[in-house]
Amino acid sequence: MTVSQIMEKMIAFSEGNIHDIDHFIRVWTYARTIGELEGLDAETQYILEVASVTHDIACPLCRKKYGSTNGKYQEQEGEYMVREFLSDTGMTEGQTERVAFLVGHHHTMSNIAGTDHQILIEADYIANASENGYSRQNIENFMQDIMHTGSGRRILKAVFNL
Repeated sequence: MTVSQIMEKMIAFSEGNIHDIDHFIRVWTYARTIGELEGLDAETQYILEVASVTHDIACPLCRKKYGSTNGKYQEQEGEYMVREFLSDTGMTEGQTERVAFLVGHHHTMSNIAGTDHQILIEADYIANASENGYSRQNIENFMQDIMHTGSGRRILKAVFNL
């Protein structure tokens, strides 16, 4: 399946939750842009985009099961959910496992494992910071301590007028 077909499937999976849909579209847009600007190869770009579309797949379940979409709950539940979600997409086992790893670690800021992981964290942070009104200090700290891609830094600076 193409990323657009997976996007359509994820929109349907979201059952009309506009917040969730808007969020993953925003994360996908940032991730796609940063990945292209960083010059990712086609395979890594594809995996990054699929992961960015599906990164919060566990949010509806976490709301019901835990009453919270805490990042650790999302990682714990999402890593398994995304495997089943992608089972009919024609993705290889290796691709699916990498997406599952990224979904299962998209809130883990330590031991970042690969450029695709780094970009997913950066894209999700930019979207979350704008949606949740993070403080300028929080944003500057993230940029200094966590962001490592040049294009991610430029986008963050432009979005928040830093």
